[in-house]
Amino acid sequence: MKIYGLIGRSLIHSFSEKYFSEKFKKENISDCEYRNFELKNLKNEIPELKNNPQIKGLNVTIPYKRDVFSFLDEITPQCKAVNACNCIKIKDDKWIGYNTDAIGFEKSFVPHLKPHQKRALILGTGGASNAVAFVLEKLNIDFLKVSRSAQQYSKVITYNDISPELFLEYTIVINTTPLGTFPKIDECPDLPYQYITNQHYFFDLIYNPAKTLFLSLAAQHGAVTCNGEKMLAIQAEESWRIWNDQV
Repeated sequence: MKIYGLIGRSLIHSFSEKYFSEKFKKENISDCEYRNFELKNLKNEIPELKNNPQIKGLNVTIPYKRDVFSFLDEITPQCKAVNACNCIKIKDDKWIGYNTDAIGFEKSFVPHLKPHQKRALILGTGGASNAVAFVLEKLNIDFLKVSRSAQQYSKVITYNDISPELFLEYTIVINTTPLGTFPKIDECPDLPYQYITNQHYFFDLIYNPAKTLFLSLAAQHGAVTCNGEKMLAIQAEESWRIWNDQV
């Protein structure tokens, strides 16, 4: 039996196991299974995974997309450029780091993008925000990252820095934080939602629930909204391709 799985701290929100289990059933793949691996201490627990010869590939989610780097034997150029790993291929006992968030985000984000939307706010500064920033740079979209606390980095502001004027100028807002994820569905990023217009585009990487409070408030003011469900499917299929590529 070949085992694939997801590494994270708390995976109650994740649809990955369900997605791959349904994929295996639909495509009559009988020699594979997908498991959730909730890890609390990478240093102690990852060696156990490395010693399991049945494990052939892993996805990585919050909060380990950067922490996992120290356990990789190789890192692909894009993974290095994004500085976040959400996919690990295991080949010849080597753990090889990839990033599929970028392609998943780009393919699900671009179809709803309008020509006037040239500036974006990226909520969060974790691994997923790096993949989003990577894609926005590729698309020549200017962006600022938004953090809960001040940081000594360029292009990073706090939520308190978001004035009505800035909010009207940055018409793309992308949530890469876990705020609003099941079961805490009554939470959302601290934004001046009253200034949203029909010129805004709100994208939430969260897919459980399908419509977060963040997206609901945006939709009430006429913004175009999109959740992370399609992004999940695209990056999952890209992970499957990577795991089964013989190269």
